[in-house]
Amino acid sequence: MPKKKFTLGKEVNLMDVYPKSNRPVDERWKTVTVADRIAARKFEKEYFDGTRNQGFGGYNYNEKYWLPVAKRLKNYYKLKPDAKILVVGASKGFLMHDLKQVLPKALILGIDISKYALENALPDVKPFMTRANAKEIPYADGMFDLVVSINTIHNLPLEDCLTSLKEIERVGKKNKFIYVDAWRTEEERQNMAKWVLTGLTVMSTDQWKQLFKLAGYTGDYYWFVA
Repeated sequence: MPKKKFTLGKEVNLMDVYPKSNRPVDERWKTVTVADRIAARKFEKEYFDGTRNQGFGGYNYNEKYWLPVAKRLKNYYKLKPDAKILVVGASKGFLMHDLKQVLPKALILGIDISKYALENALPDVKPFMTRANAKEIPYADGMFDLVVSINTIHNLPLEDCLTSLKEIERVGKKNKFIYVDAWRTEEERQNMAKWVLTGLTVMSTDQWKQLFKLAGYTGDYYWFVA
């Protein structure tokens, strides 16, 4: 049987409408403790609603953040009203909620490993969320018209990250978009080393593309750079 041809998607910044913020890279680097990192890696209350050194420092809904991203995804992928969408790493469901605003008839599902995030998710999307790991997505092959994963899979060890890419590829039909921690220059690499709390697979953009190829990932992608 002939080997399936690998064709990577586009490097496209679909997060360009997400409001920019000044990241205190040096400040956090100097004050984050080992205990902070351990707390952050649990992805529970400390990570979402603890101190800034442990994660978000309070993760609350504000439509100015995710609603523009939801609209961007809808328009870029020309999603139909009854589209099926999966958010991998849905946390409290903010992107799911805003996707529902722009696509009221769509089926929008989400997975996350955090019990705390799911328990504190927005009420309208909570019934559509499942506790699961990105390396084992509990849905059928080719089920979704779009699979989105933003700032999630880089939190897995390298081998599990590879598996998660294969899983995203498996459950998506055509459209996939991932957004991961990465660096292009030595300065960016040093900044990422100072900033990252939870990422276990943080690589250069070229290394990420090698991993995409190894996984057979054919979706789109872009980079979070500190």
